[in-house]
Amino acid sequence: MMFRDRGIEIKTREQILSMRAAGLVVGRTLELLRGEVKAGISTGELDAIAEDHIRSSGAVPSFKGYHGFTGSICASVNEEIVHGMPGERVLADGDLISIDCGAIVDGWHGDAAITVGVGEVGAELLELARVCEESMWRGFAAAKLGGRLTDISAAVEAYVRANSSYGIVEDFVGHGIGSAMHQPPNVPNFGRPGRGPKLVQGMALAVEPMLTLGKQDNHTLEDDWTVVTDDGRSAAHTEHTFTLTPKGPWILTALDGGEAKLAELGIACGALAD
Repeated sequence: MMFRDRGIEIKTREQILSMRAAGLVVGRTLELLRGEVKAGISTGELDAIAEDHIRSSGAVPSFKGYHGFTGSICASVNEEIVHGMPGERVLADGDLISIDCGAIVDGWHGDAAITVGVGEVGAELLELARVCEESMWRGFAAAKLGGRLTDISAAVEAYVRANSSYGIVEDFVGHGIGSAMHQPPNVPNFGRPGRGPKLVQGMALAVEPMLTLGKQDNHTLEDDWTVVTDDGRSAAHTEHTFTLTPKGPWILTALDGGEAKLAELGIACGALAD
């Protein structure tokens, strides 16, 4: 059974394994979409591919119908930071697209996002995407049982600040996840370490940095979903769902559980299965 500690859902081993099953569906869907990203394809076509793959995997899209959202993925292009509504927008060579995907297996959620370049992409945008992804992994590396939630936040921010002048989006943050897609606690991508809830076994979090080439100021379009930069400059968004075990972090939406990337950072992967 699960219980809640200060509103935070604490999962059993079996429930974490169900989240891993959902995470693998998400991870495989994103890898499929990475291969489909090319000039001339629409975000709506990517969405259809994603929904078909999620459902054929025995899962349900987390996003479809969520507070009225019509897609199975969020597809955010260039100046769109997050929550891009898939539709008629056609990708062009040089674009940068962030794809956010969620799936439910047996009532348990997985949630992850990647940023992908379309064709020949400028070095400036590729570096933005690289720093965004790397900062997320630095957050995982800082997470330890008995530590505090903002240890993750501080590690994300520290890497971004040390390697760029990018804006860190503050209005949208990571979150707890489990029997619902969005749960307490919020996981900011900035802040001082040593604060917030204690990191304990059975907690599952989605860590998702969002960075901008310019200022982090943003607004939401008339569709009430798509968030764009005020200055029109590009953004990147990366996300994984993870949990902590006595062995270390286990990245539930990474196909290898995060083992390879964590090893680069000198961190053991805490997989309970695989």
